[in-house]
Amino acid sequence: MPKLPGISAAEAVRVFSKLGYRILRQGGHIVMGNGVQRLVIPRDNPVNAFTMAAIARDAGLTPEQFKELL
Repeated sequence: MPKLPGISAAEAVRVFSKLGYRILRQGGHIVMGNGVQRLVIPRDNPVNAFTMAAIARDAGLTPEQFKELL
């Protein structure tokens, strides 16, 4: 998977909120869910690009789709 840009956790939450995910709980990580899938986003700023790529892949997004949602 190609490398995605490192973005902040807040930007990642905004992108996944567009896809119907909502915040389930927060702490050292932000846990988001849509009723079927659960995503765990670290509170790093920026989130490591490879970590962000893996989270996007778990949500069923290609790197191009994720970049369009930014």
